[in-house]
Amino acid sequence: QVQLVESGGGLVQAGGSLRLSCAASGRTFSSSAMGWFRQAPGEEREFVAAISWNGGRLDYADSVKGRFTISRHNAKNTVYLQMNSLKPEDTAVYYCAARLGRPLIATMTSGYDYWGQGTQVTVSS
Repeated sequence: QVQLVESGGGLVQAGGSLRLSCAASGRTFSSSAMGWFRQAPGEEREFVAAISWNGGRLDYADSVKGRFTISRHNAKNTVYLQMNSLKPEDTAVYYCAARLGRPLIATMTSGYDYWGQGTQVTVSS
């Protein structure tokens, strides 16, 4: 069993920055790839970023490349999403997800076993 708890969301003006954190419980965190997804009202949940078990492989959605950075600290069981140059279209609920015991990344929601409760990010224009 894994529990994921996101934090760091909030309201920010366009051009601003936020850093999301996802704290994970469980001993298999360090061998699990992690991902961030987002879901805007009326939209499907979409891939944002993913990181392999050791941080050696990263992947980003085209819409966030160059602005968002995913990272992880295995000793703290935490994955981060640094979001810079935020745009109103980044407004969504952001979810952390884990591929339990699977070290390689995935970009589809079906590739993830556990999900956090989500944290709201609102970017005003």
